[in-house]
Amino acid sequence: MVFKKIICIDLGTDTTQIYLKGVGIVVNEPSIVAFNNRTNRVVAVGGEAKKMLARTPAHVTALRPLSHGVIADFDMAREMLQRFLEREQIPWSWLTETVVSVPTNLTEVERKSVEDLLKEVGAHQVHLIEQPIAAAFGSRLEINEPTAYLIIDMGAGATDMAVISLNGIVVSKRLKVAGDYFNNEIIKAVRDELKLDIGQPTAEEIKMAVGSAVPMGERLEIVVRGRDLSSGLPREISIKDTQVRFWLVRPLKLIIEVLKDLVETAPAELVGDIYKNGIYFCGGGSLLRGLDQLVQKEIGVPVKVVEEPLTCVARGTGMVCENFEKHRQLLHNFSSLNVTR
Repeated sequence: MVFKKIICIDLGTDTTQIYLKGVGIVVNEPSIVAFNNRTNRVVAVGGEAKKMLARTPAHVTALRPLSHGVIADFDMAREMLQRFLEREQIPWSWLTETVVSVPTNLTEVERKSVEDLLKEVGAHQVHLIEQPIAAAFGSRLEINEPTAYLIIDMGAGATDMAVISLNGIVVSKRLKVAGDYFNNEIIKAVRDELKLDIGQPTAEEIKMAVGSAVPMGERLEIVVRGRDLSSGLPREISIKDTQVRFWLVRPLKLIIEVLKDLVETAPAELVGDIYKNGIYFCGGGSLLRGLDQLVQKEIGVPVKVVEEPLTCVARGTGMVCENFEKHRQLLHNFSSLNVTR
């Protein structure tokens, strides 16, 4: 037992990560809850619930309480977070201070719901930090210098883009096109073109195994199983990388267009800095093969995928926690919603 603990939380659409000050990332679990409709009780959360996704009986629902980076089901999000915080790796304390990473351009109501969620699971003080700033810290970029960095955090539910300079976001854009959107495009294409019905887990498997943004010089293929739309019976098909690449053209084009708009709205001096420093990608969506090459070709600026892109935001938020007083000014971008007294 300790008197006070400081924890940092990255509440993602796909994954929730919790960083404990002085220890590191202690929870890294899928943001999924399995709920029994008959008993009105939560059956499982995290990895156990993910195994049930698209495989549950009628009376059990496996769902994601977060959608596009924001809270979609408050009660389920509270149950999930409560169980994560009760893990043995996180000590009990009299006082709990939390730093939570949130997407850019949230409404006041969405920010307030994050604060309320943390207070309901036992936090005494709640600080918010925007995800691109946390990602920049996790990438060890010198964002306190008078030079600009362009960070793209592509998760499962949303893609956050921001130009950061002198510890602040100069311009930012957020669009609901990311990993889950790619999966939905694959599901739709397999259904329409190949007449096979598949679920989210299979679409994710296809994307990870053979998906790419540009031709990669090697032929990839994956065999998947699903329900034949004409007969209703199980069927097995083979899907090639060229097919998946064609299916992902439209969502990738949307991301490129928004990125170009962001660069066009940035001050001219900062655009020069971006050309010199490059573009930094993080988040699970950045793992799509050839994505960095596609962006580099379209924007004409060097693109780098940061080290350990999946934990970048959680580690960055943790770095703010470890030197709390030094970085406190980063947490004061949200008027009265930063600290609850």
